[in-house]
Amino acid sequence: MEIVVKGRNTEIADRFRNHVEEKLTKIEQFAPRAQRVEVELTHERNPRQADQAEKIEITVRDKGPVIRAEAKASDRYGAFDIASGKLLERLRRSRDRRKNHHRYATPAPVDETLSTAAEETPQDQLPDRPVAPTEPGQSVEAQLGDSPVVVRQKLHEARPMTVDQALYEMELVGHPFFLFIDDETGQPCVAYHRHGWTYGVIRLNTVVAGTESTNHVAEQVVAGANS
Repeated sequence: MEIVVKGRNTEIADRFRNHVEEKLTKIEQFAPRAQRVEVELTHERNPRQADQAEKIEITVRDKGPVIRAEAKASDRYGAFDIASGKLLERLRRSRDRRKNHHRYATPAPVDETLSTAAEETPQDQLPDRPVAPTEPGQSVEAQLGDSPVVVRQKLHEARPMTVDQALYEMELVGHPFFLFIDDETGQPCVAYHRHGWTYGVIRLNTVVAGTESTNHVAEQVVAGANS
């Protein structure tokens, strides 16, 4: 199992890298087929966010669904311990589900950046209008004219699935929403958390015709330039 540790706005010390690699060996107990684990550490330079200055994202790429966890803390070791705890719990749930012989399609979550995704473009080099990505895994950003609004778009693979599978995939990546194509109706849908253990599903009143048209789902994120 390959473990990749990288930093954004920070350097990765050998001591921290060794700590991560030692702790993540437990992954093989729950996901023996895991091929790659990606750990990304992001340092927030804003002193007003010192209590959440270190952000850890851990992604496990397996033969099944992508499993992901993230956490923030004032120090990187604390953030890593929280994120790894979440990850191991999700891996355990995934293993238990497989033991119950539930077999599903294995799409990549739409909120998960693929390893082939393009690096972020510096602010002063962004185009002045949104341009849709054309290749799976591609990520593009654009600034809306002279405004501070930046639009980031990503393109991901997708396959039709049931609502139950969509909720399962959403829980594995720990996000509040999940885009998918309903395999019974062919409708584009988004599943989302409401409150407690309740969920919602929003459907578009249209049908995606043909399997080739369901191969990709696009995600668009709009954010302030200084966020």
